[in-house]
Amino acid sequence: MPVTIAQEPPRQQDVIRLLDLSDAYAQSLYPAESNHLVDLSSLERPSVSFFVARNDGAIVGCCALVEAGDGTAEIKRMFVDPEARGLRIASGLMNALEAIAGEKGLAAIRLETGIYQPEAIALYRKYGYRDIEPFGSYLPDPLSLFMEKQLS
Repeated sequence: MPVTIAQEPPRQQDVIRLLDLSDAYAQSLYPAESNHLVDLSSLERPSVSFFVARNDGAIVGCCALVEAGDGTAEIKRMFVDPEARGLRIASGLMNALEAIAGEKGLAAIRLETGIYQPEAIALYRKYGYRDIEPFGSYLPDPLSLFMEKQLS
């Protein structure tokens, strides 16, 4: 069975395990004030499209597209299980995020990532994301990189 990516509810035991792994990873790299994580209940809002990647049925990755209400959306909670890396799961998740953003007619997708995550930064650059100033409620942070891709 190949890797599949579909919209699913975030409140699943294996998704929560991934979110916990993501939290621990972020906390190992950055101080609390530089971690901009959203909680499980925030991922269940109607303005969020949540995607789950499965490999042979097992949950191995997730991400969310959070609509801002102004024609843009933000990528949140992009994470792939370390044991499943190398299977192009992050690329599949990016394709799913961008497809749903196109279907919703969004003008841009934005994100915040940390400067100590070169793999994530490389993925976003590969998909055409460019550096921008802090957006929304973010404040300037020397440990954060803010990026955007214009869709229309």
